Amino acid sequence: MDRQSVVELGESEEALHTDPHAVYARLREQGPVHRVRLPGWDDTAWLVVGYEEARAALADPRLAKDTSKIGVTVMDQEMIGKHLLATDPPQHTRLRGLVTRAFTMRRVEQLRPRIQQITDELLDEMLPAGHGDLIGSLAYPLPITVICELLGVPDMDRAEFRKTSTEVVAAADQQTERDAVVRLGEYLTGLIEDKRRSGASDDLLSDLIRTTAEDGDRLSAQELRGMAFLLLIAGHETTVNLIGNGVHALLTHPAQLAALRADMSLLDGAVEEMLRYEGPVHSATYRFAAEPLEIAGSAIGQGEHVVVSLTAAERDGGRFGDPDRFDIRRDTRGHLAFGHGIHYCLGAPLARLEGRIAIGTLLRRAPGLALDGTPGEWLPGLLMRGMRSLPVRW
Repeated sequence: MDRQSVVELGESEEALHTDPHAVYARLREQGPVHRVRLPGWDDTAWLVVGYEEARAALADPRLAKDTSKIGVTVMDQEMIGKHLLATDPPQHTRLRGLVTRAFTMRRVEQLRPRIQQITDELLDEMLPAGHGDLIGSLAYPLPITVICELLGVPDMDRAEFRKTSTEVVAAADQQTERDAVVRLGEYLTGLIEDKRRSGASDDLLSDLIRTTAEDGDRLSAQELRGMAFLLLIAGHETTVNLIGNGVHALLTHPAQLAALRADMSLLDGAVEEMLRYEGPVHSATYRFAAEPLEIAGSAIGQGEHVVVSLTAAERDGGRFGDPDRFDIRRDTRGHLAFGHGIHYCLGAPLARLEGRIAIGTLLRRAPGLALDGTPGEWLPGLLMRGMRSLPVRW
């Protein structure tokens, strides 16, 4: 493609936050892959908006994550350390193997009673007021409490952590993001050192410090910090948006809400449709072409960046019929909300469990739940998809 074919997405920056589906629908009409200039970027990148192309790209080993291969150091890797979303095989295989040892399905399932308890306590505090912000009262404090307890974060100032983590994934500018990464890195370094000294704590981070592969391999200090960074950020930011976006979808589709209330056995499927319809992650983290390749007939040069839009792929009518309809009975198998391939979200079972418990309990305990004004603005950037606030009454 020539330079005239570049789509200037900076001109649609506001629409990409408020209604990205309309922007992506127009792009999909012209093709599944586009050369674009993203908001705030000087260089161009390739944007994948078609479902089949997105699914294939997410699993394509020629699209790499380790930017050091092209001489680029990404800020969080430089200041925090390598983690699963910034590595390729064999390093990724090694890291995931070590983490999977500690982050098991059994450990996640054991959290069920505690997640229910936290949810009930939050609703006990929230419901007497008759109205409030669902994000601040439930969608945020539930997953941050769970992930902090799971990792063994002692009495962290969660209001400050919310501000810091949001600045990491949806910063207003690069300096704000850099400062947030530095603060979080310093905190995690101290936390890991404390856990090394104290020894026998029964939490995930302590397990990661102790975990050893059959060949004696262990996570280095830098890898531990990178893993803790990823688990803390990804372990709660995505679930905040799953709960917030999911409840918003229900409240703006009263027939679907009524159907779910009438038959709560539909809850699991409803959560999957929430993930498809307005998933918590806007775009997968950036990839680049480790070698020249083609996607849907577009020639991608070695070293060029590729952005896979999960938000766009999930509304592709070629995969999901009538994709802009929110339908809790829909067959959502194959949705890409948690990615696909070797980078499929390690925490997907935990996010699903928290989402089902939070939304199911909320609907049972707040039968009059309804919107109470205009939701807050959508998060900036193309990484996360979520609202800053969701005013509701019950």
